[in-house]
Amino acid sequence: MDVNVYGRQLTPEEIAAAQHRELVGGLWDEVGLLQFEFLRARGLAPTHRLVDIGCGALRGGVHFVRYLDPGRYHGLDVNASLLEAGRRELAAAGLADRAPQLIADDRFALARFGGTFDFALAVSLFTHLPMNHIVRCLVATRAVLGPGAVLYATFFEAPDHPHLAPLPHAPGGIVTHYDADPYHYAFAQMQWMAHAAGMSVELIGPWDHPRDQRMLAFRGAP
Repeated sequence: MDVNVYGRQLTPEEIAAAQHRELVGGLWDEVGLLQFEFLRARGLAPTHRLVDIGCGALRGGVHFVRYLDPGRYHGLDVNASLLEAGRRELAAAGLADRAPQLIADDRFALARFGGTFDFALAVSLFTHLPMNHIVRCLVATRAVLGPGAVLYATFFEAPDHPHLAPLPHAPGGIVTHYDADPYHYAFAQMQWMAHAAGMSVELIGPWDHPRDQRMLAFRGAP
């Protein structure tokens, strides 16, 4: 998807018709499995605690809830109807009894979950956020990362800063913007945001995302 419509609350009828799968960008099976396999390849174990920031309707969450021990998956999203759709997806997959923790919140109040996390994930979140909101997310995430924990987050990468012209991405055909949703950022901007939040950031880069989103790894600065 190339515009942010996540604020729209879905009706129960729309959820029953699985319209949430398109609202979060489609590619339901492909991107859901991709993010799961990415974290598992980086050491995610069933005993780890994971927070999925901007989890939507649990496109990836279904895979994580199935894999992690009960109560170890935590999802936060601004849109309460998408979380309700996620609960429906879990029930359909026979996973409702695995005690996922889901919170609707628009200020990244991750501390509401209690405790710290081994992994944090934000797929297709920073692509829709201006810089101030990203910094808020990073500050909140740093406060709940356990020792050695990492936040993996995707973004649309610009070749330089400021890159004021619209930027097409291939594959996927998404066109991003300097000051409108969906946003692109140069890695130098991500470094500035990480520094502002008291974190460091590594550019992982391509990770087989079908719409050319690049991957970053944020860690708490020593």
